[in-house]
Amino acid sequence: MHITSQLATAMSSTFRLLPTATATAILLALAGCGSTPTASNTESTASPTATASSAATSGHSMNHAAKGAININTALLSDLDKIEGKLGVPALSNKIQASRPFGKVEELVSKKVITQPQFDQIKDMVTIEDVVLTGEAKDVDFMTKMGLMKGHLFVAKELLDQGKPDQAEPHIGHPVEEIYADVEDQLKERKIPEFKTTLVKLQDLVKAGAKDPAQVNAEFTTSMQAVDGSIAAVSEPQRKDPKFVLQVINGLLDTANSEYGAAVANGKISAIIEYQDSRGFVTYAEMLYKDIAAQLAKDSPATDKAIVANMTELKTNWPTAIAPAAPVKTTEQITKLIKTIETDSQKVLKPAS
Repeated sequence: MHITSQLATAMSSTFRLLPTATATAILLALAGCGSTPTASNTESTASPTATASSAATSGHSMNHAAKGAININTALLSDLDKIEGKLGVPALSNKIQASRPFGKVEELVSKKVITQPQFDQIKDMVTIEDVVLTGEAKDVDFMTKMGLMKGHLFVAKELLDQGKPDQAEPHIGHPVEEIYADVEDQLKERKIPEFKTTLVKLQDLVKAGAKDPAQVNAEFTTSMQAVDGSIAAVSEPQRKDPKFVLQVINGLLDTANSEYGAAVANGKISAIIEYQDSRGFVTYAEMLYKDIAAQLAKDSPATDKAIVANMTELKTNWPTAIAPAAPVKTTEQITKLIKTIETDSQKVLKPAS
């Protein structure tokens, strides 16, 4: 995820996210890493940043507004990292964000964000249309976004405990500046008390150097409790349902995959924040899996065994919150592990008839 106030410096990867996830992230999680929302629980609408005339005249945008497409006007930067990873252009996520709004997807070229040949590679990935989620898909989306918050906070706490408040601060800032704004309407709809003030207070303490560890720890606990309280607004049967939780896990891992892809360049970890983001998301995904492991082992023992093995292997890529001198695994290896977990989860989400 990225911090809006740092947009001027965000062209450096130091202040980049993430994914996953906005409605786009969860759609990618459901379409690419879990299950795709059906027509009954999604509804396409024009992006609020696009005018009616531009939507009407952009036949290309309408044609490519498929489920799972990334809304370049509204997507979290963790989702935009998927475009960046596809094209291999450093800091492209930030450049897309800084060039908003787009009246049509072709403005990625006319605004000189990317070239025409690059656009031709990703045109099927992007849209300016929103997809309104309802039903279970909406709950999966919400819980995934809360999971992204938790992942950021987990990494922040690790870094704080290691005496690195400067590295921890972005991971506290991301939930405040980006994810919270993306879920604010849902928080109100679900009658969840406002907690942005709590996150900001924690962020300010860490920005100031975390000089009072006891106070920082207290505010951290309060912030995490607020996030956990928000997650508890999702019904308990859903939170205990392996099919529901696997969709959330896939969303988190999909975002972790895009973040790790943005972290590594030329065989080196060049974007430390993205490395840390992906670690936090994988950490929480594993925690969620442990909550459903017993039920899944009972219902689908072979699938459980496979997912546990791949999740265990996946975690070895992030030995600590401090990035190693060289990547443990390549981005291709991480993608393969995550896609394998997705494939295994499909055996539960869409069992053979």
